[in-house]
Order: sequence, then C-alpha cells, then structure tokens
Amino acid sequence: MLTSQAQAGSIAVVGSINVDLIAHVRRHPRPGETLHGSGGQTLPGGKGANQAVAAARLGGTVAMVGAIGTDAHASVGLSGLQAAGVDLSQVREVEGPTGLAIVTVAQDGENSIVVIPGANSSMDAGRVSAAGEMISRAAIVVCQGEIPRSGIEALPSLITGRFLHNPAPVMELDPAVLRASDPLVVNEHEAALVLAQLRPGAGSGASMPDAPDEIIRALREAGIASVVLTLGAQGSLVADEDGVHRVPAAHIDAVDTTGAGDAFIGALAMGLARGDALLAAARLASRVGAFAATGPGAQPSYPGIGDPLPELDDPAGPAGADHAPGARRTSTPG
Repeated sequence: MLTSQAQAGSIAVVGSINVDLIAHVRRHPRPGETLHGSGGQTLPGGKGANQAVAAARLGGTVAMVGAIGTDAHASVGLSGLQAAGVDLSQVREVEGPTGLAIVTVAQDGENSIVVIPGANSSMDAGRVSAAGEMISRAAIVVCQGEIPRSGIEALPSLITGRFLHNPAPVMELDPAVLRASDPLVVNEHEAALVLAQLRPGAGSGASMPDAPDEIIRALREAGIASVVLTLGAQGSLVADEDGVHRVPAAHIDAVDTTGAGDAFIGALAMGLARGDALLAAARLASRVGAFAATGPGAQPSYPGIGDPLPELDDPAGPAGADHAPGARRTSTPG
C-alpha cells in the first residue's frame, strides 16, 4: 500500500546505464576458440536503463537514478532513455568510462554477456541517498544487481511506495533488504541463491527445495511479501497473500533474447504503477518480454503503446489482464 508521500503511478528506476556492444555468431565459442562473427554496433543498454525504457514506452511516468561516464559511449547510453521520455534529472556524469556490456548472440537467439561496470560503480549509498526525494515520491521503485551493494542497501529506508527488486546478478545483501522486496523478481538460479542467503543454516542439497513451486513458497515463508519466479519458456509463477499462480508464456520465434527479462521487469513495474494486481501485471509482463525477444537488441526491441503483443497460452485469462495500454490483441493466440 502506498503512503501519502508516494506519487500514484510514478516509477523510479535505480540502476545501471550501459552501452551494449553486439556480436552475432552462429554458435557461442568454446574455451580457447575464435569464431567469425558480425555486428559490432553499439546500442543503449544496462539493466536499469532497459527497465526504465520498457516502462516508459508502455506509457509509464519514469525517472532514472544512475550514472554515465565522460567517454563517447555516454551519448549512446542515454539515447534510448531520452527517446522514451524518461526523467534524467538524477543521472550524474562521473569521470571515466560509461558502463559497457559485451553481448554475443548465437543463431538460436541465446546470448552471453560480459558486463564492465564503469560509471555504475559510483552508485553507492551516498549517490542513491542524494536522490532520496525522487525515490520517496515514487509509487514503484525498481532496482537490480548492477550497482554497488551499499547503493541497493540504502534503498529500503528511502522508499515510501513499493520495492520491485530484481537481484540480478545476485550479490550478498542484508537479508532485511531482500525481505523488503515486494515483489522479488528472480529466475530459478537467482531464487536459489537468494533463498540460501535467507536460510543460511540450511546449506545445500536435500534441505533446499528444487521444484519451482516449492522454491517460491520457501521465499514467501522466509519473509518476502510477494515473489515472481520466471521460468523461461514455461512462463512464470506469482506468489503473494492470494496464493501461488502460474502465468503462461507466449510462444514466439525468438530472434534475440537480450534484454527480454528487463522488458518483463519494466512492464511489471508499469502494471503495478497503474494499479494492476500482481498477477495481472505479470501477465502483461510475460507478453511484453516475449515481444522483446522477437527483435534484435534490448531497448530497440521493446514495444510501445499500440504495438500488438503476443498472446499467452490462455488468451482469455483474468479479466483485463491481457491488455497493454493501447495495445491491440493479435488475431492468432501465441
């Protein structure tokens, strides 16, 4: 529930701004192997910026809290945010390089990524706290794992709205920060790592659940108010006080999965910011993430208002859950 300080419908994304250097290959190289590739273009990226752009392109009121460098890549890193109309008043320039992600995309659409933090390393507790007024006004605050630990751990005391936490990549965090997540959004691998932090005495092996429905229930039992567990082609699970629900995937021919998970997060934030229940927001997110995988790159592949989204396996779904703002339904269920 929002406090009186939180501005209904607004989203603040605290996180990384990168430039993606894209290489296309027939398959991913083996250790020690050199392959010929194509591409070489640079595109705006970074998990934080991607999520902000995805939400803004769907009509959200979005502000970015982040950092860029003083190199030539900075203008590329900001270009997608600017085009989407994201508020950049809390994006600071710091001496040195802008964050860089080296993305290798195979013929089947799967990618591997190496991230060089650059200016994102400056997003510590002091920098995040300096944006405290903007953060406290937001209905939804989104954060990932591509900024320093201290910056993430500074957030709960600043947030008066809802904390959408996507700890990717997972790092060691104060358990109180993990428990402040509402929702926590993780894949199966990330979920297991987070659960291990919340249940440090359990160790590994038989004492840790491995089935997705068991993992998501264990995260709730560990004190997290709501969880979205993404399962790739199997869709996702949503758990909150109303129980555990499955959200189907939309079947598409993947071109490039780069940034599709971030599109999911941005759409989830947008749904929650406009007042959707978590399950309905996750259904929208599933369709938006699928749309993003049908185009090359991250931000350039994200849908805008009016773009037709792929259908879920159960197109009827909960009333009102399958419509993005202004989106048209496709004629053939996905």
